[in-house]
Amino acid sequence: MAPAEYQGTMMQALLFALAAVSATADPAFAHHVMGGATPATFVQGLLSGLGHPVIGLDHLATIVAVGCLAAWHRVGAGLVAGFVVAMVLGVALHVAGLTIPGAEIMVAGTVIALGIILVRREIPTIAYEVVLFAFAGFINGYALGESIFGAEQSPFYAYLTGLAIIQCAIGIGAMTLVQRFMRSDVMRLRLTGAGIAGIGIALVVAQIVPAA
Repeated sequence: MAPAEYQGTMMQALLFALAAVSATADPAFAHHVMGGATPATFVQGLLSGLGHPVIGLDHLATIVAVGCLAAWHRVGAGLVAGFVVAMVLGVALHVAGLTIPGAEIMVAGTVIALGIILVRREIPTIAYEVVLFAFAGFINGYALGESIFGAEQSPFYAYLTGLAIIQCAIGIGAMTLVQRFMRSDVMRLRLTGAGIAGIGIALVVAQIVPAA
């Protein structure tokens, strides 16, 4: 198998595996890097920030989708950075006391929407992506803010630092992968989008079914 095919196939396999895991995941799982406890030190805050977007399947799928879509624009890195800035703002406003009912469902909805865009292969304009990424980043940040709510300043700022670092790394990594190996392969990109949308759908089901 050629390197391009191998890289693309690995991304799709990972996404579909995550979708399968999401179907049985606890919706609150993304908020337990520190065993459910609020980080109390700088190191704990940093580790929590680095870990949340990785173990939280909805947040991981979102940033991967953002990277995939950003790959089609020359200012792709800036679009990923804009998402991260909006995410940090969402965290900060949650900690400041902002209340948004149904935020977790909204996060899953953005995952579905981003996946569908990739499936359709109609890459949005930069202006559209700025608005889309700003909303997705903000609502993801708001949801992630729950785990740092009530923390002292030192772990709070460390959390934001870790969060920004890992999100930028994943987003730029996904963008680079698409630019190098997948941009000319429409079917592979659509399958990636299907995997991302599948994660969102599975997470919606996981949140609704227990309450039924």
